Amino acid sequence: MKKFLLLLFSLAVGVILFLWIAQTVGWEGVQKAFKIFTGWEGLVVLGLTLLTIGISTWKWKAIIEAEGIKVRLSSLVGPYLASFSIMYFAPILIWGGELFRAYVLKERNGIPWQKGMASVIIDRILELTINLFVIVLGFIFFLFFIGVPPLKLTVFFGGTFLIFAFILAFFYLTCWKRGSIINFFVKNNGNKFVETEKEIFSFFKKNRSSLWKAVMLSFLKIGVMYVRAWFVILFLGKIISGFTVFSIFSFSCLAVMIPIPAALGSHEAIQTFAFNALGAEASVATAFTMTQRGAEMIVALLGVVIIFRLGLILIKNNFFKKIDNLVSKN
Repeated sequence: MKKFLLLLFSLAVGVILFLWIAQTVGWEGVQKAFKIFTGWEGLVVLGLTLLTIGISTWKWKAIIEAEGIKVRLSSLVGPYLASFSIMYFAPILIWGGELFRAYVLKERNGIPWQKGMASVIIDRILELTINLFVIVLGFIFFLFFIGVPPLKLTVFFGGTFLIFAFILAFFYLTCWKRGSIINFFVKNNGNKFVETEKEIFSFFKKNRSSLWKAVMLSFLKIGVMYVRAWFVILFLGKIISGFTVFSIFSFSCLAVMIPIPAALGSHEAIQTFAFNALGAEASVATAFTMTQRGAEMIVALLGVVIIFRLGLILIKNNFFKKIDNLVSKN
C-alpha cells in the first residue's frame, strides 16, 4: 500500500510540474510534438528507441554469459521490455524491474536466482555509471559553451546527481577493497544475498573481457540515444553544434534519474532552462521532451502487454506443476 501511495505521489508531482510548465510556456510544444510524431519523423524516433532496447538486451545477454550461462537473445527481449515498462511507469518501485527480470530468468530459463539477480544488478550499475559519466561531460560542455545554470536548478538536479554518485563510489570502493556491502549493513555471513554480491564483484574484478564488452555496448546505446536527441532537435527546425546537443542530451539522462513516472515534468523543467539558454523558445523544449516520450511510451506499453503475457504463462506453468506434484504424490 505504501509503495502504491508513493507511486501516486510521484505521478502527481510529475503531472503538476508538467501542467505548470505547459501553462507557463503554452501548449504549442505539445502540438509540435504531435505533428512530428505522426509523420515519418516519428518512425525515425521510434526506430532509434527500439534500437536502444535491442542493444540493452544484447548487453544483458553478454553479462549473463559472463557467468557461464548460455542464453538466446530472443528469450531476453520480452523480459527486458517488461522490465523497461516497470521502470518507466513506476520508477518509485526501486529494483521492481530488476526483480521481475530475475524472476523470469529463474522460471523460464532455469537460471539460479543469485545469478539472475546478479546479472540485472550489474546491468543497472553499468548503466548508472555511464549515465553519470555522460552527465558530467555534458555539464562541462554546457558551462564552456553556454554558461552557469540558475542556482535552484543546480541545487535540485545537482543533489540528485550527488546521491547516485555517492552510491556508485561506495560500491566501487567496496568492490576494490574486497569488502562486502551486505555485511556492512547486515552482520550475517550466511545472508542469502551474499552469494549474489559475490557474483557481482567477481564480474567487475575477474571478467575483464566481458566487462569491457558490456561497457562498449553501454556506450553504443548512449550513442544511439544521442543521435535520437539530435534528430529530434533537427526535426524541430533547430541546427546547433554537436557539443550543445550533447549537453541537452546529458540533461535528459539526469532528468530520468528522478523517480517520476515517464520523467513527466522533471524532463520539461530542465530542458526548458537548457533551450532558453540556447535562445530557443520554451515550447521547443516541451516538443523535444514530448516527442521522445511518445516513442518511449509506445515501447513501455508494449512492455505492459508482455508483463501480462509472461504473467499468464508463469501462472499457468506453476499451476500445472502443482497439479503434477499432487498426481505424483497420489
